[in-house]
Amino acid sequence: MGANISQLERNIGADQFPPNEHYFGLINFGNTCYSNSVLQALYFCRPFREKVLEYKARNKRTKETLLTCLADLFYSIATQKKKVGSIAPKKFIARLRKEKEEFDNYMQQDAHEFLNFLINHINEIILAERNQSKTGPGKGGTGDSGTPPEPTWVHEIFQGILTSETRCLNCETVSSKDEDFFDLQVDVDQNTSITYCLKCFSNTETLCSDNKFKCDHCSSYQEAQKRMRLKKLPMILALHLKRFKYVEQYNRHIKVSHRVVFPLELRLFNTSDDAVNPDRLYDLVAVVIHCGSGPNRGHYISIVKSHGFWLLFDDDTVDKIDASSIADFYGLTSDIHKTSETGYILFYQSRDCNQ
Repeated sequence: MGANISQLERNIGADQFPPNEHYFGLINFGNTCYSNSVLQALYFCRPFREKVLEYKARNKRTKETLLTCLADLFYSIATQKKKVGSIAPKKFIARLRKEKEEFDNYMQQDAHEFLNFLINHINEIILAERNQSKTGPGKGGTGDSGTPPEPTWVHEIFQGILTSETRCLNCETVSSKDEDFFDLQVDVDQNTSITYCLKCFSNTETLCSDNKFKCDHCSSYQEAQKRMRLKKLPMILALHLKRFKYVEQYNRHIKVSHRVVFPLELRLFNTSDDAVNPDRLYDLVAVVIHCGSGPNRGHYISIVKSHGFWLLFDDDTVDKIDASSIADFYGLTSDIHKTSETGYILFYQSRDCNQ
């Protein structure tokens, strides 16, 4: 192990090794690569790490929650004496298994489901703690129940707004409806790019025959055109590539290993006319990768960008990789049944947030 550790330090170089940075692999408890890979990706999303550590510093004595366990884990990595090594996220996994019984087994889990659960659950914990402090002894309630709660730091980092615009083809009236998201789920096509997938995500669909739109203006069901566009671009854009698809003829989910190129730099073109920050430029900071031929077999690893270089985290192993080898994770140009290592969740960080 000793030689292995120093190998990473040697590869990075003593003079290149970022001060106050620690690269620690996470030990796998039988099937926990799905959470290890996501936790590493989140740790290297700087705004998220900073907020979690800030939470730890502020909340000295709170009851154990998944967020306190996450904060303890991040703190433990950030304050290690050594620069590199591995750590066992025992308390976090025990709490996760207590919190959601679907994760309380040794079966293969889905990294995206875990990310989704974690982000939403942390957000609920913050809101609940905030309400508790507002309704403590001698304090009034939370005011008008009709007003939405103030955004949490989870909202500030991950939340974007989608708007679905529907144009009635009879009277031309456009109605739009907003919805929040913490990550965008995009379909994948063979030999395309993330930009193309996002463009398809915002393609216009025609609502007709049985699927007509009830137009308030016409007071009747009419043919209409509908499209989804981005109205508010988040600080960290998490993109989930829908690589597991249910196929009727096999009566199961299969893995779609299509080659989808994800650039190191991304600008979004599917924004609405009234978008808040349409020109945001994003940098790729982390990718959760699914390795294997199907949803129930396989393994998750992650690659992250830290201080200008790329690292690969495979449970308790950490290696420095060349930026050019990121292309190895785009997917396969043919044969769906080959074992493949494919980008599954991409994390893009807005360039205008503090590096």
